[in-house]
Amino acid sequence: MLQIEKAKKGVVSREVRKVSKSEGLEPRDVAKNVSEGKVVILANRKRKNVVPLGVGGGLRTKVNANIGTSIERASIKEEIKKLKVALEAGADTVMDLSTGGDIDRVRKEILNSCSIPVGTVPIYQAVIDAAKRRKPISGMCRDEIFSVIEKHVQDGVDFITVHCGVTFNTVERLKKENRIAKVVSRGGAFLVEWMMSRNEENPLYEHFDRLLDIARTNDVVLSLGDGMRPGSVADSTDRPQIQELILLGELAKRARDAGVQVMIEGPGHIPLHEIQANVMLEKTLCDGAPFYVLGPVVTDAAPGYDHIVAAIGGATAAACGADFLGYDTCSEHLRLPMIEDVREGVIVARIAAHSADIVKGVKGSIERDIAISKMRQRRKWKEQIKLAIDPLKAGKLRSESKAGSHDVCTMCGKYCSMKRVENLFIEK
Repeated sequence: MLQIEKAKKGVVSREVRKVSKSEGLEPRDVAKNVSEGKVVILANRKRKNVVPLGVGGGLRTKVNANIGTSIERASIKEEIKKLKVALEAGADTVMDLSTGGDIDRVRKEILNSCSIPVGTVPIYQAVIDAAKRRKPISGMCRDEIFSVIEKHVQDGVDFITVHCGVTFNTVERLKKENRIAKVVSRGGAFLVEWMMSRNEENPLYEHFDRLLDIARTNDVVLSLGDGMRPGSVADSTDRPQIQELILLGELAKRARDAGVQVMIEGPGHIPLHEIQANVMLEKTLCDGAPFYVLGPVVTDAAPGYDHIVAAIGGATAAACGADFLGYDTCSEHLRLPMIEDVREGVIVARIAAHSADIVKGVKGSIERDIAISKMRQRRKWKEQIKLAIDPLKAGKLRSESKAGSHDVCTMCGKYCSMKRVENLFIEK
């Protein structure tokens, strides 16, 4: 029986119990949200080493780290190092977005090397495999696309991105729109090219029931991808984006009716003042389905700092109700991320997620800040560092301090405000 089916029958599954324990919540409350599609449980039931993770309403905001090879750089060893760094930095999930080298081996190595949920975008491999057979995208048949999806699910992938909302209608809408950046989703671009070159409808939309059947086999979560997401803040919240979102809401309902868990991806590059409206639209049109935001990127003017740009957008989106942050790195829009880029990207996304969880009132969030504030007031440096989101960097910076006194830092030294007044407010 699938997670949604169990929850609807009032059965609290083992996975729901594990998620509830990690979140400090009542299992039946989590199960109710699973039954309504407001929470998904990432855990392919074929994968024995995965620790189930909940994403959605009432839960801690989660962070995903993208890793994976490219045609230009295809080192499995390097990707496993990135995975290790992402785990050490506290990523909740990773996505393998590999497009180069032995893609099957990369995916299996990643799945075997971690216990957190792993996601993929199967259309990437479908296109790369066709190219290896010297076929253009137009030469790839729909069965080949579904065959790759089935392989990923059987390998144990916990969630897959599928761009089901890229249809003839949304493409026609796109043609009428004066976008600066037409399609920036790689999966979306592959499907648009396939559809236009073959004059056939997107098989992931036309044969959605087939996709549901594959997902049902291992209770894999479908992450309904935003192939029409804006790639420029000047293109944000336009008609193609919203038309696709409407379709995704309809497909999400069909999926839940079939017992398949879904989340919704979006919305790409949008300015700060439109984030709240975008979150509200997703939650309304998709009946509260978990929202997996890619960024959002709130300005296009900061290449080299897009991890910070995405953290600003991610904190805002999560505070408004988004559930899952897809990190960016400083390499975004410039090159494949390096190992240290991955680590820093996870950390800043976790800072954004935690900041939003304080707004949401997520259990344990403000309590962490209170605990670190108390240690800061008492100048308990080791305890303060231990509580930090990035204790490694905090500890390094503190160790470099050459303060004359061990209970102050080099910023204020003997003029430390906390130290000077601490005895003035003690009741006598």
